[in-house]
Amino acid sequence: MLLLRSRPFASPARLTALGALAGVGFLFAPALAWAEPSPALDRFSFSVGAFNADPKFNASVTSPYTGTLRTRDLEPGRVTMPRITADLLLGDSHGISFDYYRYKRDYFGSAAGSDSFGGFGTVSALGNASINTKLEFAKLSYKWWLGSGNTVFGLGAGAAYYRIESNASALVAVNGRVNTINEGGSDNAVAPMLELGVRHAISPDLRLFADVSGVRKGGGRLHGNIYNASAGVEWFPVKNVGVVLAYGVTNIDLERESRTAETRLRVKMHGPSAFVKARF
Repeated sequence: MLLLRSRPFASPARLTALGALAGVGFLFAPALAWAEPSPALDRFSFSVGAFNADPKFNASVTSPYTGTLRTRDLEPGRVTMPRITADLLLGDSHGISFDYYRYKRDYFGSAAGSDSFGGFGTVSALGNASINTKLEFAKLSYKWWLGSGNTVFGLGAGAAYYRIESNASALVAVNGRVNTINEGGSDNAVAPMLELGVRHAISPDLRLFADVSGVRKGGGRLHGNIYNASAGVEWFPVKNVGVVLAYGVTNIDLERESRTAETRLRVKMHGPSAFVKARF
């Protein structure tokens, strides 16, 4: 069986890392003069909502004792992930953006279709497989907004923090001999990130947006890439409070290495998001 096991959501070390990540650029706001921004941008905004995704994921565990055991592509059904975003405009064309979401999914079912391409021959699981996976992702970026009218384009660069928690265990048969995989743990990493964005104000209370970002890190115990893309609309029925509707696509491909095994997690998600947004 395969099992990816999660840990408690908010450890002190994790909160410290996310708090430091979110607060770096915000300390510089008083030092910059505030000019009149584009109607497509806000001085400060904070959004809380959820991403309702239809994921497809698969996992593999490679061990020198059992070869490579892979699941088939799994489609366990829709999952709702909490998401938080914040944006701060510095001057009239510079900004800081923060984004956080968490993916968590459990699966239990047949392990049929698992196989091996290592040097140990064919691997087959005995019984059912359980999969539990959890990924946390946070990013902090600087954005330079080009333009001052109703349409602005943003170029961004920053850092992303991601954490994967997993445990893989399986009772498998390798060339007629029964072996056990039992590997697990958690790792986190910080990687550079690039972003592109566009904002358009149809009116001060009705706006369109689109964003693309990518994270890639090589080396280390936890490495891989995460890509996000989304587009949507913002509507403010009252001056400072509105709703945001968007459609997004996320692609995750991460590998975590330990002394005795390597675990790989690949997730593709797409679906709508909804937020309540406050602006000032």
